[in-house]
Amino acid sequence: MKDAFGIPQSLLVLGGTSEIALATARRLIARRTRTVWLAGRPTPALEAAASELRALGADVHTVVFDALDPDSHEVALGKVFAEGDIDMALFAFGILGDQAHDERDPAGAVRVAQTNYTGAVSAGLVTASALQAQGHGSLVVLSSAAGERARRTNFIYGSSKAGLDAFTQGLGDALHGTGVHVMVVRPGFVRSKMTAGLPEAPLATTPEAVATAVELGLRRRSETVWVPGMLRVVMSALRHMPRTVFRRLPL
Repeated sequence: MKDAFGIPQSLLVLGGTSEIALATARRLIARRTRTVWLAGRPTPALEAAASELRALGADVHTVVFDALDPDSHEVALGKVFAEGDIDMALFAFGILGDQAHDERDPAGAVRVAQTNYTGAVSAGLVTASALQAQGHGSLVVLSSAAGERARRTNFIYGSSKAGLDAFTQGLGDALHGTGVHVMVVRPGFVRSKMTAGLPEAPLATTPEAVATAVELGLRRRSETVWVPGMLRVVMSALRHMPRTVFRRLPL
């Protein structure tokens, strides 16, 4: 169970090699978290992540999870919940894609959509059902500020995150009053391996800053968290900007 400050004893991470997820896990382990499940494809990187968290004192397990194989989600996640209650599930899987390439190769665009949105819908419903059955827990989903309004330079990725964001908000409404807390996290540009080599956007942040915001959101039982907080104001302005003006911006 979570303590009075909302910190979970047990954590399930979907996307077990995500830098944001691992920064969050490290922060929560330093507070109170003792059991961690890292879900992802079976790779040396996943095992290295598990070893790192074990060195911090957590009891860490790995489970095979593939966002592109929704037929396997119920069985894979069922194994985790069969071992005991999960206080927090963190959805941190996703791919950025290559906008220029994927516009010419629809299969690449579909892979982005299926990973970021379809896979999350499947895993989200399975996880939500398990959390509701146990009567408590938090479902934290890493969305993106990119989902607030489609931009010419990344509308494939942005549209997948827009769908994910809308789905998560609706799921939160569906679970309201059940004891399950749903939180959407909307980071801006995060300095990480996924964004290496890309031009840095204004208000760029770090995995550690996102982890700090996640912890604060858990303590406050927030439903939406922006990282950094100023992005909420910036994206509100961009969302309401006339399209003819928006198209001229160097975004």
